Amino acid sequence: MLEPTAVLLAHANGTPASTAFTRGSLSANDPFDRQIAYVGTDDIAAGVVQASGQFNVDAYPYSETIVVHAGRVTLHSQDQSLELNPGGSAVIARGTSVRIEAQPGSLWAFCADIQPVETGNIGLTALPPHTLLSPSTPPPEDFLLSPTPQCRSNNLFVEDATNLRIGIWDSTPYIRKARPHTMHELMHLLEGSVVLQLADGTGLAVNTGDTVFVAKGAPCAWKSGVYVRKFYVCK
Repeated sequence: MLEPTAVLLAHANGTPASTAFTRGSLSANDPFDRQIAYVGTDDIAAGVVQASGQFNVDAYPYSETIVVHAGRVTLHSQDQSLELNPGGSAVIARGTSVRIEAQPGSLWAFCADIQPVETGNIGLTALPPHTLLSPSTPPPEDFLLSPTPQCRSNNLFVEDATNLRIGIWDSTPYIRKARPHTMHELMHLLEGSVVLQLADGTGLAVNTGDTVFVAKGAPCAWKSGVYVRKFYVCK
């Protein structure tokens, strides 16, 4: 990817996005053959995986969020099991011993931190869509083209070694002009819709159930006319 931008990873119903993916793995110990949309120089990667069968990993190599779009994916660790149907999401922390079972035709979007750092909070973290949220900082007024929205969030997974924050956020409608995105961010819309205006002036519509990745530095504007609730992965 020559310049930072926003890319649609998967539609709500699992139909292919028009994004240009590169097929491959993220490292020699990656359990999957992936369709990669973005790999940053600071070791963040995003894309989709289409797989079926069982995958056993003694120590998962990345801290990775998955959002299922088709089929069913079940994650088993030593302490718990998570069954993810379309719309379901979870985090696999680096170092976790995990068994991944994917039904035939399963498809999920991913965002992975692939830095070679020490393991931290080993295990699986579910991302329940209706978790309780607390007030959070709205966009800076200098960039707003509408009244200041009311925003809330909740970090459900934090990895301090990589500054990785994963959780749920919501907001009342607002319009924000373009500014360089301050972080890498994967977004999966649980409710609502938004149009992200890209650097070339075109609009990228993201609807309920879609998953999109916005690279750090992407000059991305935001326009939402309805309430929005989303999963996020921020770094």
